[in-house]
Amino acid sequence: MVEAAVLFIFPLCMSIAAISDMLTMTIPNRLSLALAISFFVLAPLVGLSVAEIGTHVAGAGAVFFACFTLFALNVMGGGDAKLLAAAALWFGFDASLLEFLVYVAFIGGVVTILIMLLRSQANTILAIGLPLPNSLVIAKKIPYGIAIAIGGILAFPSSPVLIAATRALA
Repeated sequence: MVEAAVLFIFPLCMSIAAISDMLTMTIPNRLSLALAISFFVLAPLVGLSVAEIGTHVAGAGAVFFACFTLFALNVMGGGDAKLLAAAALWFGFDASLLEFLVYVAFIGGVVTILIMLLRSQANTILAIGLPLPNSLVIAKKIPYGIAIAIGGILAFPSSPVLIAATRALA
């Protein structure tokens, strides 16, 4: 049951965040909160020690500090910062966090380029009447929650929480 929750909650929250950001340019706070609360409930149930949970909190804290700085400089949105920090809880403060952040950065670059190309053709797209969200065609910001979600899902197999949960199945 716990293993199923681990397999279900993280990808679901990340998927909802991506869809929400793409359609509305917002990431609901309840998603970041759900990720954080779920981590703190599930981590001890899959066997992570208090020390291991502490390293996860340290990793998320470092990510939150960096994201808060970017938010203060108006480089990153608040929803993106909270989602990235909440997702970082699931990766700890080791190589899996670095893997997650590299995926997010790479996918973020690809998403940004694709959206910029899409926006360069906005007049044609609007004239044709293609049903694309205004957030992708007209908005000035990039819905980075898409990259955070895809990066999180790609890195999720190396998450210590998932690894501990799959060990419990064996």
